[in-house]
Amino acid sequence: MRFRHPDGSTVHLAYCTNVHPAETLDGVLAQLRDHCEPVRRRLGRDRLGIGLWLARDAAHALINDPSALRRLRTELDRRGLEVVTLNGFPYEGFGAEEVKYRVYKPDWADPERLAHTTDLARVLAGLLPDDVTEGSISTLPLAWRTAHDHKRAATALTALGTLAQRLDALAELTGRSIRVGLEPEPGCTVETTADAIAPLTGIGHDRIGICVDTCHLATSFEDPHTALDTLAQAGVRVVKSQLSAALHAEHPHLPDVREALAVFDEPRFLHQTRTATAAGLRGTDDLGEALDGDALPDASPWRAHFHVPLHAAPAAPLTSTLPVLKSALTRLVGGPNPLTRHLEVETYTWQALPPELRPRARAQLADGIAAELTLARDLLTDLGLKELP
Repeated sequence: MRFRHPDGSTVHLAYCTNVHPAETLDGVLAQLRDHCEPVRRRLGRDRLGIGLWLARDAAHALINDPSALRRLRTELDRRGLEVVTLNGFPYEGFGAEEVKYRVYKPDWADPERLAHTTDLARVLAGLLPDDVTEGSISTLPLAWRTAHDHKRAATALTALGTLAQRLDALAELTGRSIRVGLEPEPGCTVETTADAIAPLTGIGHDRIGICVDTCHLATSFEDPHTALDTLAQAGVRVVKSQLSAALHAEHPHLPDVREALAVFDEPRFLHQTRTATAAGLRGTDDLGEALDGDALPDASPWRAHFHVPLHAAPAAPLTSTLPVLKSALTRLVGGPNPLTRHLEVETYTWQALPPELRPRARAQLADGIAAELTLARDLLTDLGLKELP
């Protein structure tokens, strides 16, 4: 979906296909048919933006066989779909029964991460619509914190510098400018937007910036306006923003709140949980750890890294951090010039929701995704953007 900003530029809105895990190119093509096109039809649009997640094997197939890339581009066109952004965070196995810590491997100190992201950039340059010259890719925020020593940190920054050089060369070759954004996430080396400033200014290259995920922002109790102003002052570019909402518990000391949270403690994804205290941010790696005894102080609200549907906040006594998303969006695109032109709804946890909230068929999932995009569209038009055909 495209929108005209009051300054005349085009802002793109997509939804991320990591909600439909597929490891192969055939699986990606099936997603377009079975999920993406039905969402577009529900919205009554001739064109729908999707943020593709391409696992390692799918990316390899597209790089090694030019006809495969042409086939994907043809299928996108045929089904009324377009791609200006990729989710390059998960490397493979995002559809596994247990993902947890595996999603952070390989990290930016491993050569596989640089090779994969280079492949994604080359693929995206070939998938951009004919009238679009800028693409974006979100990626792992360097590494999960526990294995990131000084040596690996230096290796990671060197790899990002090499990536920037490759993106320069790709732009010169194709005329397509691809930018990559580190996506701060709780528990990682770059957990907050503030953590991103030192490494990104150290790289000092316009093609490497930040992806602001509003669920992660909220989970870390960052104020959106302060965070985005600080990034702007530091000269760090917002490459893209993922529109998502975290799980919020206002009174985690109450037994009924604990019971409600426990229903969201599921085995597939990691749900980092945080609370803001007078001594600073405290947290656990997973929701179950927070609920186990006194691992996390409960005198103040808790937020958990669980991407809940934008249009459907959990039932009381829980809620979502949708207000943080709205505040961030106001700063991102509500000013005289947009801070980013690539927005992506990213609720990948539909099948990890409590059983009674999970879609039971493809049609229900398509309805839910369309409802999220409708909410995002309404927020954008309320900010003065005009939806384009």
